Amino acid sequence: MMIEIQSYFNPVSLALYSDKDRWETTQIGRNVDTYLEGRFPEVRFAEIAIFNVPEYEGSKNTTVENDCKIRETFYSFHHDNLPRVADLGVMQLMPSRKESFKVIQTVCEVLLQDGIIPIIIGGGHDVSYAIYKAYAAMDKYITLSAVDSKFDVGLEDDNLASFSHLGKMLAHKPSHLFHYVNLAYQSYFVSEMTTDMLRSMNFDVIRLGDLRMNFHEVEPIMRNTDFLSFDISSIQYAYASANVYSSPNGLTGEDSCKIMRYAGVSDKVTAVGLFEYNQGIDTDNQTAYLLAQMIWYFIDGYKIRKNELNPNLKNCVKYTVAFEDGKNQITFYKSQSSGRWWMGVPYKKSGSKKVLNYYIACSYRDYEIANQGDIPDRWLKTYYKFL
Repeated sequence: MMIEIQSYFNPVSLALYSDKDRWETTQIGRNVDTYLEGRFPEVRFAEIAIFNVPEYEGSKNTTVENDCKIRETFYSFHHDNLPRVADLGVMQLMPSRKESFKVIQTVCEVLLQDGIIPIIIGGGHDVSYAIYKAYAAMDKYITLSAVDSKFDVGLEDDNLASFSHLGKMLAHKPSHLFHYVNLAYQSYFVSEMTTDMLRSMNFDVIRLGDLRMNFHEVEPIMRNTDFLSFDISSIQYAYASANVYSSPNGLTGEDSCKIMRYAGVSDKVTAVGLFEYNQGIDTDNQTAYLLAQMIWYFIDGYKIRKNELNPNLKNCVKYTVAFEDGKNQITFYKSQSSGRWWMGVPYKKSGSKKVLNYYIACSYRDYEIANQGDIPDRWLKTYYKFL
C-alpha cells in the first residue's frame, strides 16, 4: 500500500536535504526519513508522517513553487529523543479539485489504518474536509477540534471553501462527527445565530477570552480529540503574519505551542493539520518559525504519551458524586500514574438493556462543579448524544 502512496508525492530538494551530515546528530534533519529523488521513506516503520498539501483553491491564500520554509526550520531544531518521523514531501495536485481531495483522503486513510499520525501542512482550511472523509471512510466516529477565529459553516449553497467546510462536514451523510469543538473564536467574526446553532447541537464553542482564562482546560479537550485542525488565522498577526486572514487579536505563539503540546500528549489525537500558511508573504520567515515550533511541541508531547486512552480502572481512584435528588450520580476516575481525570457517562447499545460506561476525559474543575451540585457541561453534552 505504501508503494501506491509514493505516486502522489513529489520529493523535496536534493540540494537542500540530501546531505544528512550538514546537521548535528541531535538535529531533526539528521534523523528524519525524507523523500528524496529516487528514495521514498520506509513509511510503515514511521510513527508520524509529515507532508505539505499546496491546495489553495478554496482560500485567498496562495502557494509558491519554492521549498517549504517550515521544513527547513523544523529540520534545524534539536530533539534528543525523536520518534520515527517520515517526511513524505509535497503532495501532487490532481487536474481537478475533487481528485486532489480524494488523494488527500486516500493518503490519510492509509496512514491512519497503519497507526501513523499524519501532520498535514496545508493549503486552505477546507483541506480538513478531505481528512474528515478519511475517518468517515473507515467508519470511525470522531471528535474534531478546530482552532479557528471563525466557525466556517458558510451557507447551504456555498461551494466547499475555507469559510464553508464545517458546514459541509455537518451536512455529510451519514455523519461521523461525534463531537465538534471550536477553540479561540472571536465574537465579532461570528454570528450569534451560528453560535446558538452549534451549541444546540451539543457542540462546544470556546471564545478566545474564555480559553485564555482557563487554558489548562485545553488538556481534557485534546484528550477527547481525534483530529486537530489548526487554522493559523486564529493566531495574532504579530506572531503569524503570513496569512491574508490574520488580524490583530488572537492566540500568541506560546498559546499555539501549548495547544500543540497538549495534542501531542493526548493518546487519542491521530491527525493534525496546520492550514492557511502563505509562504509568499512570509518575508521574515517568522510564521515558518512558529509553525515549525508548533510541530516540534506536538512531537515533544507525543514522546511522553502514557497509553491512557481510557482510564485504567485498576490504577484509578474512583470518586462518586451523588446529587440531591437521590437518583443521579456521576462517577469520576483519577489516574494514579498521571493524575488525569475522566467521567463515566452511562449509555445503552441499541437493542441491549445493559448499561455501559462511555469514558470522557475531564478536569478536576468538572469534579468541583459536580461537588457543588451542578452537572458538568461536558457530561451533559455527551449524555445527550446517546439519547
